[in-house]
Amino acid sequence: MSETVSHIVKRKKALSVNPLKTSQTIGGALAVLGVNRAMPLMHGSQGCTAFAKVFFVRHFREPVPLQTTAMDQVSSVMGADDNIVEALKTIAEKNNPSLIGLVTTGLAETQGADIKRAVKEFRDQFPQYEKVKVLAVNTPDFAGSFESGFAVTVKGLLQELVPGKDDNPGRAGLRQKQVNVLCGGNLSPTDLEFVSESIESFGLRPLLIPDLSGSLDGHLDDSPFSAVTTGGVSVDDIATANESIATLVVGESLHSAGDWLYRHTDVPSHYFGHLMGLEAVDDWLMTLSEISGQPVPAKWQRQRRQLQDAMLDTHFMIGMSRIAIASDPDMLAGFVRLLQSMGAEIVSAVVPASGQALKGLEKVQVVVGDLEDLEDDARAQKAQILLTNSHGAETSQRLGIPLLRIGFPQYDQVGGYQRQWFGYRATSQALFDLANLVLSQHHELEPYYSVYAQKYDEKHQQVKASAWT
Repeated sequence: MSETVSHIVKRKKALSVNPLKTSQTIGGALAVLGVNRAMPLMHGSQGCTAFAKVFFVRHFREPVPLQTTAMDQVSSVMGADDNIVEALKTIAEKNNPSLIGLVTTGLAETQGADIKRAVKEFRDQFPQYEKVKVLAVNTPDFAGSFESGFAVTVKGLLQELVPGKDDNPGRAGLRQKQVNVLCGGNLSPTDLEFVSESIESFGLRPLLIPDLSGSLDGHLDDSPFSAVTTGGVSVDDIATANESIATLVVGESLHSAGDWLYRHTDVPSHYFGHLMGLEAVDDWLMTLSEISGQPVPAKWQRQRRQLQDAMLDTHFMIGMSRIAIASDPDMLAGFVRLLQSMGAEIVSAVVPASGQALKGLEKVQVVVGDLEDLEDDARAQKAQILLTNSHGAETSQRLGIPLLRIGFPQYDQVGGYQRQWFGYRATSQALFDLANLVLSQHHELEPYYSVYAQKYDEKHQQVKASAWT
């Protein structure tokens, strides 16, 4: 009988050494970037926003719109509500966005900012900007992680923009082809493209909330410079989520958002984790088949058989290999299940903060910690492969083992943000990459020469020499 993880080991250190965590504030801002004509607004100092912008630009290698309330020493002590009102007014006046996503930093939360009251003051003082939606979300960076900040912002988007069944009764299912998809923070733009393509292959229309595949997929645009996001899901489309026939929740961190949407719209929800591996993608496609009433298209069946062959080809290398992994809970859980299904042993698993996805993991102990904890455990357990973001590159060098880069941020290689993990074909590629990393550690052995063979050769040479003489 399988052994389920009974507890999560909490950090015992008073500080982080080589931090793994990326803040909730960055996760919240990223969710806003998936909405068309939106502007993330960080309530904090200019340095906080500049730090986040560097993360985004290095990861996506694209210009990223981001604004700040520019708290200083005085407003940090005396209160910064006026900064919020002025920032909202300036953005609405100059950029005319469809949505302003106001997220807090640790400085603002420590100061005690009441952002919802500040938004109300903005509405009272400037009624001419009533068409500009304002989403206010508390995302302190001293709590949670990138993943939880993204999740709470997605839930806030739904609460702000989607009408409930009490206001519009009987709307669920009016759009017979539309399917809501709540997308977790660990999904890359190409993962989202797989999600959309697979849904469309069943004759359905996906409504991705949010949609980074349209706004941060790295395409050249013919339109002139825009100070707000281009691409992504529109505010008006999000407002129709109460009329869809189903909601697909991708990422266990979004379960709360999916539950809220079901309770307030009566649109049934279906829950999935990270869509890697045979069983996970099977469940996804079979659910789409049930929703649409259509059989699974032949191309997915062929890709499934290709994955089965890839699993046969790589299980000799991946099976019994020792893996160390550090990531946010949703992504870590997906990789742990995939690797365990291939027979690998997870010798070290580290997350920056606890999450719901960790509860169902088996035969693995999860540590809430940092990259120093990962490095210590990986060295002690003789790990062979390391999985984490670009911050783990130095850790990989010190351990002398190869690194497969996953998660956010990835800044030391080009195209990391476009890496696809979802689907049969992407899983096959992930298995090939892991198998090749294992093979890279297997060095050729020096040939062994038996002492008896040496004596035979010497005697044979003597016999030959005497024959010539």
